[in-house]
Amino acid sequence: MKQQRIDNGEKHLERVRRICLALPETMERLSHGEPPFFVRKKVFGMCSNNHHNDGHVAVLLPAAIGVQAALIEANPLKFYRPAYVGVRGWIGIELDQVDDEELGLHVQEAWRLIAPEKLQVQAQQSLNVKSAKLTSQKQTIKRTRRTTTIK
Repeated sequence: MKQQRIDNGEKHLERVRRICLALPETMERLSHGEPPFFVRKKVFGMCSNNHHNDGHVAVLLPAAIGVQAALIEANPLKFYRPAYVGVRGWIGIELDQVDDEELGLHVQEAWRLIAPEKLQVQAQQSLNVKSAKLTSQKQTIKRTRRTTTIK
């Protein structure tokens, strides 16, 4: 199972890249042979593709106090305490154990923990505007359909 996980490493890391780079002001820079992701010069995620032959193809993310232990206890096949950053509460997530939706939720939460508060507010306001525009477009489409059907 671990060999298959390692063989699919690049595919899984591409998933992480796509999700991370969709977040506001996120940058990727190669470091220690693996791609970490930054928001305003602070790391909020790191990829691990069998780093030092540890067998993990994972993303490492900061977690709120107490979350690391709870996740590992709930599902030790999916979550683990990574070397070096695990002592600071970061969580390792095995990429072959999560779908894109769950992965996205963990990555977004990590981004929120690290991103400056002003950037989070700006991002939320931008989402609210996009959501309002989408709602307005849906209402226009419904009105157009009703008008077309009535004639």
